[in-house]
Amino acid sequence: MPGAGKSTVGKSLAKALDFQFVDTDDEIVSRNGVGIPTIFEIEGEAGFRQRETAIIAELTSRAGIVMATGGGAILDSDNRNVLVARGVVVYLKADLDVLVQRTSRDAGKRKKRPLLDNTDVRKRLAELLATREPLYNEIAHITVNANQTNRSTFLRELVVEITRFMAVGDDDDQTANKINSKA
Repeated sequence: MPGAGKSTVGKSLAKALDFQFVDTDDEIVSRNGVGIPTIFEIEGEAGFRQRETAIIAELTSRAGIVMATGGGAILDSDNRNVLVARGVVVYLKADLDVLVQRTSRDAGKRKKRPLLDNTDVRKRLAELLATREPLYNEIAHITVNANQTNRSTFLRELVVEITRFMAVGDDDDQTANKINSKA
């Protein structure tokens, strides 16, 4: 979800694991030479999502990366399938109040989030959460509570959860491999 901390946590996690960090939104902007709002304006959300799916398919074929996707990447079944099959999916679960607070702190950044621009942020986030949360829960290998603010404690707990998950291995029974943490 917007404001869950995907980029912030992803960068810290990549550093802790000695992996490269890649943000799909940043990659789309870099490759297209225009911001996400411009892509939305010209091609609509559907055009943006097509670009996002192509980037995710490409990046998930790489080893040694921590990838942050946009919160809506989960809406595409191809993205869900690729993410589950090629990596460890971590759902940074944050309460609506936390998401509202975090996305409201930086009004300038909201312009980079077309789905939150010029709208009632709380209402829109609640709608997005209602649609997306079942999908996040469906594919998450690991779910962590992203409400806490102590980044170092959170990061340590996340690394432990990922290590546990990796030790369990990949079974055919994906549900048995889900690790839920109340970090």
